[in-house]
Amino acid sequence: MADVEAELREELMAAFSDADYPVKNQMDLVPALPDGPGTRFEAGDGEVSFTAMEMAAKLGSHQNFPYDDAESLVDDVMEGLKAEGML
Repeated sequence: MADVEAELREELMAAFSDADYPVKNQMDLVPALPDGPGTRFEAGDGEVSFTAMEMAAKLGSHQNFPYDDAESLVDDVMEGLKAEGML
């Protein structure tokens, strides 16, 4: 699972690094995503797969906005994915 986590972290960092920080809520992240809320994140040859919208719906309580950088956002996303059984 470590490889899947590393692959997913890299994908999330790439997607969210272009956001206009600080981000105050999930909607501030949408412009950075190539396909908006429909952007799909996949790792481990499809072992883990979800859209940005699915992720946002499950992880709202695991995020502590505002975020000043992609790294702290992705850290919380990864912890939330684990807590919700999505990773």
